[in-house]
Amino acid sequence: MQDRLDAYADLIVRVGANLQPGQTFFVNALPEHLELARALTRSAYRAGAAYVDVRYSDPHVRRAQIELGPEDALTHSPDWQVERAAGNEGNAIGSIAGEAEPELLSDLDQERVGKSRMIAVVERALRIQNNRAVNWTIAAFPNEGWAEQVFGEPDVERLWEAIAATVRLDEADPVAAWREHTARLQARCQDLDALGLDSLHFHGPGTDLIVGLLPESRWIGGGIETRDGVSHVPNLPTEEVFSCPDWRRTEGTVRSTRPLALGGTIVRDLELTFSHGDAVDVKAATGLDAVRAQLQTDEFAKRLGEVALVDGSSRVGQTGITFFNTLFDENAACHIAWGSAVLFSAPELAVLTPDETRDRGANVSAVHTDFMIGGPDVTVDGITGDGGRVPILREDVWQLS
Repeated sequence: MQDRLDAYADLIVRVGANLQPGQTFFVNALPEHLELARALTRSAYRAGAAYVDVRYSDPHVRRAQIELGPEDALTHSPDWQVERAAGNEGNAIGSIAGEAEPELLSDLDQERVGKSRMIAVVERALRIQNNRAVNWTIAAFPNEGWAEQVFGEPDVERLWEAIAATVRLDEADPVAAWREHTARLQARCQDLDALGLDSLHFHGPGTDLIVGLLPESRWIGGGIETRDGVSHVPNLPTEEVFSCPDWRRTEGTVRSTRPLALGGTIVRDLELTFSHGDAVDVKAATGLDAVRAQLQTDEFAKRLGEVALVDGSSRVGQTGITFFNTLFDENAACHIAWGSAVLFSAPELAVLTPDETRDRGANVSAVHTDFMIGGPDVTVDGITGDGGRVPILREDVWQLS
């Protein structure tokens, strides 16, 4: 068990965050992540970290704030939290996912749940990430509550095995396996960039959606590079290739194909309708008010900031598991995100002011929420500037070379 934990921590530190000697390593965790946070600390110091800063957030404290706190507290950002986020610049981050009580907030006022976020902290963190000024990663740690949500029983070992398979810890040489995997994703990006697509068309049950693309955007997969040349893999696992869409040219209706875990509540059967780039209608079987509240965080939250393609070769998808965790579920299926753009795929836009960036078609917001829209029943076509169509996904099979 300790060997597995240490190997996982080394993968997160050395491949995910790619911590560099002399950097501060910021670790964000929940109380249930204590063992992995300690393992990450040991691994980071072995890798040459100057300092490791671990911060634990208690979801029950957040629940108390949403249930009992004043309205202003829901979006309040203490100065010291903003300064901590600012300290990420030039350093490395390892965030641990895996909620022990995924529906802890489901019985509260869902509008307050969706509104709850430290806006100034999120804005500062997103700006640093989009400026490629930090090497960061998100990985997960299994626990009984999460396993109960996924399997109906607290089988932590079964969840461990699933996670290990998705992050290639089951390989004889996980680092070499990651190099091979990232090279494959990067080759897909080269194929997509070579097509010079104007837009994407998603079509399937309840979905008929056009997502415009920006000429400045490039496809990214298998990791990104900081402006100082440090390669890192923001998500462990990762199976996607993604790009920054032109928010102005999103049209049509899209239906989610997997549940969305949204900060303590589960959104099911989500459906969005877009017109002239804005989400103008929202439906959901559960969690509707939480989605509506998040889309009202600012006037720009209702626009798209990311489009991502994932096919059936995904290790996450091949587990056949719905993880109720976006880190995993978004890597099992194509997805889009409302809110802020992934500007590291369009670096020339990241240096502009927020208003200038939006005017050029890349969205800037205080939120970024991915939800899954792909699967075997959803086809994806690329549309060229002259209206030609290029099949990209059919029955979850990648159609490009």
